[in-house]
Amino acid sequence: MQNLKILAVDDSPTMRRIIINTLKRAGFNDVVEATDGKDALAKMKVEDFNFIITDWNMPEMDGLTFVTNVRSSKEFESMPILMVTTRSVKDDIVQAMKAGVNSYIVKPFTPDTLKDKIMQVLQAT
Repeated sequence: MQNLKILAVDDSPTMRRIIINTLKRAGFNDVVEATDGKDALAKMKVEDFNFIITDWNMPEMDGLTFVTNVRSSKEFESMPILMVTTRSVKDDIVQAMKAGVNSYIVKPFTPDTLKDKIMQVLQAT
């Protein structure tokens, strides 16, 4: 499980750092950063990933559009995706789930919450 290659997508360098440090503490050491959905899609064309953690609110291409793009590709339609965002309104969560995220975490979150959600998503997929 811990040898997953994770793509962390967030426009905030601070939040990417928090996610990466949290993942490393949880034993996930192979993490690649992307600054937005456009950057992430470009990286997915040249590298193989096993899991995506994405923010919603980003410039260029937001997380919802990114998830929709990932899900529309045969190659990535079953890729596990965890959305980590400040958007906590029920309608937003429903919209993200309909777009194809496997699970959803509202910021701020604890390291245990992130690890637990990743494990839940992996067990369900």
